[in-house]
Formats: sequence, structure tokens, C-alpha cells
Amino acid sequence: MRLVIARCSVDYTGRLNAHLPLATRLLVHKGDGSLLVHSDGGSYKPLNWMSPPCRLDVEIPDAESAAAGVLEHWRVTHAKSGDSLLVRIYEVLHDSSHELGIDPGLQKDGVEADLQRLLAEQVDVIGDGLTLVRREYPTAIGPVDLLLRDPAGGTIAVEVKRRGDIDGVEQLTRYLELLGRDPHLAPVTGVFAAQEIKPQAKVLAADRGIRCVTLDYEGMKGIESGAPRLF
Repeated sequence: MRLVIARCSVDYTGRLNAHLPLATRLLVHKGDGSLLVHSDGGSYKPLNWMSPPCRLDVEIPDAESAAAGVLEHWRVTHAKSGDSLLVRIYEVLHDSSHELGIDPGLQKDGVEADLQRLLAEQVDVIGDGLTLVRREYPTAIGPVDLLLRDPAGGTIAVEVKRRGDIDGVEQLTRYLELLGRDPHLAPVTGVFAAQEIKPQAKVLAADRGIRCVTLDYEGMKGIESGAPRLF
């Protein structure tokens, strides 16, 4: 992971256009290729970002940009959509790289863990004719909560949350992009399952071709699946 604090401006071009004027920001370039642009506010959410699969190219600025004080251009291009993120670097205040290794993944809280376990026993909540392949299916970027097969042989990756927000959709998107490269699993579709899903997350999921399922936790606990459980 590379961490750069720089005076920069940022322009996003694609399904929507957005501009961040010149200011000091934190640029996070992750090992999966993604780039996140953070300010010293706004909690954990980046001001703008590019999700993988994408490529970062460092370019020499043209004469006009160089005259304005730009040192270099970072151009991040999404491999599938062609969306582009252009970062104009005016001054670098900090630049460091760190090897983080493989992350073991987020440990679910009690409700999320129970939701995942119950959903594994009751995959018909997601759709008819589905079968469970595995819970916590391992990938290089963390485990997929549930991996299912549909009657046609397609693969379904399910991300389970208690409260579903945009970050959960982004997480599932990364899993889908990775799993889709495996010819033994492709085609892979996604389901975002949660007790409560925020409207913004539903919009983003629909844009990514991900189906949303709202889970009735109390109802699922009351369904007799025939499998032993703690309730």
C-alpha cells in the first residue's frame, strides 16, 4: 500500500463527472489497484475513488499544466467501464509504501454471524433451487460470506450484513470481480443481503448488477430448517 500526502486536484470522468479543487489530501493506492482520495474530514469515506480492476499510470504533465505548477499526473482508468480519475500533483508532502500482507478479514458481530449461519441453512430465502457451496469461501482479498450454485450451474456470491451501506456493496463488487476471473466459477452474480439496506446502497447495487435481499432475522430464527442451532 502506498500512502501519499500531496497538494492536488482531482477530476473524475465517466458515468458522472466530478471535480475536487486544489487542496492537501491523502492518496491511498492499494495493492488491488484501487485509489482512494481522502481529506482530513468526512469520517472514513473517501472524497473520490476508483475500484479495481483499474490501472494507475504516472504521466508527465503537458506544458500548460507544468506552467501551473503540476509535477505529475496520476491517471487511473477502470478496465471495464473506461471511467477515469485524473489526479494532478502539485506538491508531495509525504510518500511511503508498506507491505500489509494478507488480511484475515472482518470478524462478524453476533447478529451478522447468526444471519450468515441462518442464511446458509435457508438459502431458499435468496432464491428457489439454490444450493450452498461453502460459507466463508476464501479469496485473496478476504472470505465471501456465502457461495451458492443456481440450478443452471451459475455461481452466486452473497455478502451478509446487519445494516447494508455503500461500503458493503463495494466490498461485494471486489469479490465479484475476482471470482469472475475463475473459469470454474464464472458466471458469477452477486446478492447483497441485510436486515436493513440504505437507499444509496440499493442504487449502487442496482448499478453494479447486484440484487438486494432484505432479511427478516426474527422470522429466519423461527423457521425450522431441520439443522441444529442455538435458538
